[in-house]
Amino acid sequence: MPKLSDRGKAMPASPIRKLVPYAEEARSKGRKVYHLNIGQPDIKTPDIALNAIRNLDKTVLEYSHSAGYESYRRKLASTYQKIGLGIDYSDIIITTGGSEAILFTLMSCLEPGDEVIIPEPFYANYSGFAVAAGVDIIPVTSRIEDDFALPPIHKFEELISSKTKAIIICNPNNPTGYLYSDEELKQLRNIVKKHDLFLMSDEVYREFCYDGNSHTSVLELEGIDQNTVMFDSVSKRFSACGVRVGAIVTKNKEIISTALKFAQARLSPPGLGQIVGEAALDTPANYFEEVNKEYRERRNYLVDGLNKIEGVFCPKPKGAFYTTVKLPVDDAEKFAQWILTDFEYENQTVMVAPAAGFYATPGLGTNEVRIAYVLKKDDLIKAIDCLERALEVYPGRKLD
Repeated sequence: MPKLSDRGKAMPASPIRKLVPYAEEARSKGRKVYHLNIGQPDIKTPDIALNAIRNLDKTVLEYSHSAGYESYRRKLASTYQKIGLGIDYSDIIITTGGSEAILFTLMSCLEPGDEVIIPEPFYANYSGFAVAAGVDIIPVTSRIEDDFALPPIHKFEELISSKTKAIIICNPNNPTGYLYSDEELKQLRNIVKKHDLFLMSDEVYREFCYDGNSHTSVLELEGIDQNTVMFDSVSKRFSACGVRVGAIVTKNKEIISTALKFAQARLSPPGLGQIVGEAALDTPANYFEEVNKEYRERRNYLVDGLNKIEGVFCPKPKGAFYTTVKLPVDDAEKFAQWILTDFEYENQTVMVAPAAGFYATPGLGTNEVRIAYVLKKDDLIKAIDCLERALEVYPGRKLD
């Protein structure tokens, strides 16, 4: 039998999705499963976006330009300009989700064997993109005790070598909900400028900032226009994860022209998704005001409820709709499986994402989980109650 590739063997399983069979088993037993493991919002997709599909009068669903429909890119550029980003439509490539934006950028900017520094914990799929692109992730660890703030900049300096080509951040952060301050971004700008690195920023949650905090894009940082790349997406902003439309945004024309070759090889991004994405740009501001209010209330209830449970520590996120939580357990992955297979309370259980898969350093995150507060408050109340009761009887319960 022919052997599979080493790259295929090295591709990590998703910590977010690999417990799905156990959730399916729980449902087959008639149990209600509260999904806190995945960032699939229950917020309604804007009508203006859905109506673009309902009222579509096309007779042929044709290929678009490999960089995406020009009308969409122009409208997207105009949207960026309204928030202070001096972006032209030619600075944008529309991609199949934010995932393809990251993969194309890594393949365009880094050689196989090059290194990218990423603060951990980080979005788990970055590991898969790195394997596919043949590049190595060098983690710099942020700590739950510091609310997952940017690690001291000297920690980045210590990791830079001749192979280092880029730094990637996610802001606001998935999986922690941390929002980087202007001062932290300036520190990153200085180190990127000093060592002539790329600074790549995943900014798909930028509308979701709380408590008076606001988001600053890496595209706003002075003096590094040619070093910065932003990844964007329709999925979370408009609660339209299934349309699979994202974007590469950069003023570096070499990155654009190189990434376009990868885009040409896959022909075009999703046509229907682009139609939804373009229409969604006309979503009224009050949609985001209502969504932010809803997420803020969910966050407050979740954080307060979790921190009342003995042995649990949950930082208060400043953005996105995730938090990484420390649990009083021996092994979070074992717990996440056990709560699906061996536990139920009033015929209910909970699915969480073990956090070890969001770290690159072995041994970290073993007693942490990522929780997405994407369920309505009534479901969160039941999920937290269920989680508390599960922790009380879990055989591997381990209080400090």
